[in-house]
Amino acid sequence: MCHKKDLTGNQLAIWQAGPHAKAFELLASDEAKAVGAKLGIENPQQSGACLKCHSTAYNGTEEVQNELIAVEDGVQCESCHGAGKNYKSKQIMEDRAQCIENGMVYPATKSCAKCHNDASPTWKPDRYTTKDGKPTGFDVEQAFDKIKHPNPAKAE
Repeated sequence: MCHKKDLTGNQLAIWQAGPHAKAFELLASDEAKAVGAKLGIENPQQSGACLKCHSTAYNGTEEVQNELIAVEDGVQCESCHGAGKNYKSKQIMEDRAQCIENGMVYPATKSCAKCHNDASPTWKPDRYTTKDGKPTGFDVEQAFDKIKHPNPAKAE
């Protein structure tokens, strides 16, 4: 409810338009099916090996960890920011230090490497080029720039 307002950045809409919201859907693509076939995976949308990164419900494992999160919803807030049950109250959310003290991962970019690493079957060691011209498989700054969703009312 709080992350839907334009005044505070409408993070929900930004997430919905971004790649993380579509992570589960991506597993139905021809490319994902081809990658899966090479790994002996018949249906990537039903494989824990794929869903550990393409669905928050799996929480980085090959088995569902949270029945309350729909597998089909892809990579949700909790994958990057940590489980919100202890910091989701308005009182805590208004104070970043309290949020962190209560489990919020900040900055959320600390979580990226859980999935964006060379264990991924689609990893490309030269996908990004850093500011100093070096090829790298993942660059947090460039990747974050594509998905950032700040609250304009607060300094980030």
